[in-house]
Amino acid sequence: MNVLDAVLAEITEERLREAAHAVTNIPSPTGREAPLAHLLADRLTAAGWAATAQHLDEQQANAVGRLRGSGGGEDIMLYAPIDTFTTGQGDIDLPWIGPELRRDMLAQARDEGPFVSGLGASNPKGHAACILVLAEALGRVRPALDGDVVAAFGAGGMPTNAVEAPGYPARANTGQGAGCSFLLERGWHTDHAVIAKPGDFVAHEEVGLCWFEITVPGIHTYAGSRHRLPYRNPIVTAADVVTRLERWLAGYPARHRTETALPQGIIGSIAGGWERLLAATPAACRIRLDIRIVPGMTPLALKRELAGFLARLSSELDTELGVEMVLAIPGTHTPPDAPIVRTAIGAWEATTGRTHEPVPDNSGATDANILRARGIPTARVGMPKVTSEDFDVDFSRGMNTVDVRAMRTLCEVLARTALTITTKGAA
Repeated sequence: MNVLDAVLAEITEERLREAAHAVTNIPSPTGREAPLAHLLADRLTAAGWAATAQHLDEQQANAVGRLRGSGGGEDIMLYAPIDTFTTGQGDIDLPWIGPELRRDMLAQARDEGPFVSGLGASNPKGHAACILVLAEALGRVRPALDGDVVAAFGAGGMPTNAVEAPGYPARANTGQGAGCSFLLERGWHTDHAVIAKPGDFVAHEEVGLCWFEITVPGIHTYAGSRHRLPYRNPIVTAADVVTRLERWLAGYPARHRTETALPQGIIGSIAGGWERLLAATPAACRIRLDIRIVPGMTPLALKRELAGFLARLSSELDTELGVEMVLAIPGTHTPPDAPIVRTAIGAWEATTGRTHEPVPDNSGATDANILRARGIPTARVGMPKVTSEDFDVDFSRGMNTVDVRAMRTLCEVLARTALTITTKGAA
C-alpha cells in the first residue's frame, strides 16, 4: 500500500486537468491521430517508459510504451482509444450533428468548474488522459514490478469507416479497431488488459456490431413522364421499409438480451437519388443500419434473422429487398472469475467503497472485442457520464465533457489493478 500511496500522491487534479487539456486540444478524428499519438509517446518517453508512435500510415498512428518489471510476473495492458466520434470540422459534421458546431464540439479544451469540455474530452480522451497521468506517476515512483505495464493508445477505435474528405487516408479500414488490431499484430501482447471507456462499473463482456445494407429496388424515370411510363419510386417504398424495420428493431433487444447486454439497433443512413437531379427517380434506394450482437451469437445468425424479416416484408410490399452484411465484429466475453475481472472489481470496490454489482442493459462496443478476440482476457472500466444542472447533457455533450474528480477515481482503480497484477503477492 505504500507503493500505491506514492503513486496516487502523484495523481493530482491539477495534473489530470492539464492532461485533459493537452489531449483535447490536438484534433484526432479517425484516420488522423498521428499528432496526438506522438504527443503521448513523447510524454511516455519523458516519464522513463520505452515508448513509440506506431504508424499505420502517414496520418494514423498508435502510441504505446512499456514500463518493465523484473520479468518474473505477468504483464498488463492499460488501453484507451484516441480518435473522436466526429471531426470538429463543419464541412464534414454539419448538418448531421446539428445546425451548428457548439463549443464543446470543437477540439478546444475549456474549464467549466470541475469539468473540462471539448471534442472527445470524456470519450475517449478523458479516459486516455487518465492512463497517461497514471503512466507518468508510475514513471516518477518507479515501483519494483514483477511484470510489465504496457500503456497503449489506439487509433481507429470508433465505429466508423474512413472519413471521405480531403486530407484523410484513402484506406477504408481506419476505424472499427484498426489501430488495436495493428498493435497486437506487431507483438504488443500482454497476459491481461483493461480498457478505459465510459461506465462506472467493471464489464467482462460486450456486444459486437454488424452493419447491413438493404437495397430497395425501383424504376428510374422522369417527373414529366410519371403519368405515361411505369412508375415505382424506391424512395417511397423505402419509407414503408424504414417504418416497419424500426418496429422490428424495437423488438430485437428483448429477443436477445443477456444478464448484462441489451443489444440495440438503429437505422443510420438512407441514400437514394441525385441531389442535383430532382427531376428523376433513382433505380434503387439504400438503407444502412447498425445492429448490436451479444457474445455467443454469430454474425451469420443475425444476418439470417434479418433476412427472414425482409423476405416477409418483400412479400407484403410486392418488392424484392436485398440485404448484405457489410461489417461484422462479434461480441466477446471474458469469464467473470478471470483474474483481471476479479482484480478490477476488487480495485473498484476498494476505491469507491461500494459493492460492485453487474450493470445490465449495455449496448456499447469497444476495442475490448479486438483484445479478447486476440486472446487477451480484458476488463472494461471507466467514468460515469457527466450530469450537471449548469448545462444540458445530450449525447455529444456527454462525449465532450469530463469531470476531473471522476478522472482521479478512475486513475485509482487503474493503479490498484495494475499494481496487483504486476506485483506478486500484492493481492
